[in-house]
Amino acid sequence: MNENDNTMTLSATTSSSTVSSTVGFTVAGTRCEGTHFSAHSDVLASAAGRPVVVLAHGLGGTRDSGLDGFAEAFAAAGLDAFTFDYRGFGTSGGDARQTVSLAGQVEDWMAAVDAAAQLPGVDPQRIVLWGVSLAGGHVLQVAADRGDIAAVISVVPMVDGLAAMRHALAAHGPITLLKATATGIAARVRVTMGKPTMLPVVGKPGQPGALTLSGAYEDYHSIAGPSWRNEVRADVGLELGTRAPAQAAAKIKVPLLVQIADFDQSAPPRAAALAAFAGRAEVRHYPGDHFDLFPGKPFHGPAVEHAVLFLKRHLTPRAN
Repeated sequence: MNENDNTMTLSATTSSSTVSSTVGFTVAGTRCEGTHFSAHSDVLASAAGRPVVVLAHGLGGTRDSGLDGFAEAFAAAGLDAFTFDYRGFGTSGGDARQTVSLAGQVEDWMAAVDAAAQLPGVDPQRIVLWGVSLAGGHVLQVAADRGDIAAVISVVPMVDGLAAMRHALAAHGPITLLKATATGIAARVRVTMGKPTMLPVVGKPGQPGALTLSGAYEDYHSIAGPSWRNEVRADVGLELGTRAPAQAAAKIKVPLLVQIADFDQSAPPRAAALAAFAGRAEVRHYPGDHFDLFPGKPFHGPAVEHAVLFLKRHLTPRAN
């Protein structure tokens, strides 16, 4: 972490007594921002420090859009938590605003993990990765490539671009999918001309958007924070079509929890289950849709409870 880019400014104390602070870190010369939630106690601390959970959002998401509820639950359980925004999103810097780059976001994850390892009181060898939706695939890739990860939680993960396209075909029909592909190709051409085209992240059925299934518009807006913008670069569909982090799951050697929404309209549950099997994961199922594990939704409580129990089981220090 670059000393000049590290800001440890305390923000407001939450109602749950979680103290949070803003932390800056750099990725390829661009400043990113995250929020550090300090653990309420040292119940999970070892001589080296406390474990820390690094969390990030899915497609077009920002750290102020539903992640606080998870981070605060981890802090209450004795883990530090660190949420962050990708380059181009939220309060992070970056000239290419609202642009989804799979490789770029994995690079952001790597830098965020390095930043989290340097937080005060944290054990740099007990880092947990927590990713939702698109980030549920990112965490598989990051964990497969690092030796300092202690556990991984992948929530309603989007892990297979081709499977997602087949999933979308069943929901939208071939005409809609062909139109979306044509829009993506045209948008990619405009990018090469220096004229990027934007598309809503989420729209109502029949409207333009990357996510337009029934209920998605209302669900995403229910968790949206003040820094969230309902737009991404319109070639996002072509980018997501190359998605294949499920292959990395087999390389993960640490405890893995995969939380699957059985009626997920956005991220194929079967692809998530196959990735979980390859990673020898503990799997939890919830009879809901893609957004139903977020705060204010039906299965947020059980999802948090299961994640905390999983981490306590694997990260509680052994008595000498």
